[in-house]
Amino acid sequence: MKILVIDDYDGMRKLIRTMLRQAGITDVEEAEDGVTALKMLNSKQYDLILSDWNMQPITGLQLLRTVRETDGLKSMPFIMVTGTPDAAEEAEKSGADACIQKPLSAAMLKHAMRRAFQAQ
Repeated sequence: MKILVIDDYDGMRKLIRTMLRQAGITDVEEAEDGVTALKMLNSKQYDLILSDWNMQPITGLQLLRTVRETDGLKSMPFIMVTGTPDAAEEAEKSGADACIQKPLSAAMLKHAMRRAFQAQ
């Protein structure tokens, strides 16, 4: 399984990578923003996207909407990670398969991944 983790905060990307590694997932790539993520998504195959909500110049919500409108990407499981309490509803309305509230835990991440793959 190949996962793309997108977050503008390096510490959060490392935390998520560590949690994924503890779950036995080692094929993880990182992007520091949505623009970089879109380039990566258009050049490589991924099985899951984990994206932060609050980023610049493209927000996680804008990235999600772009992914859902792009042939070849629209059915990819997408998990939104947010510190904004009201973001989960908006993310799910826009097509997120699951949403994780910060601060996150390994159990929350595993649960969200199960939900995302079941939604597909």
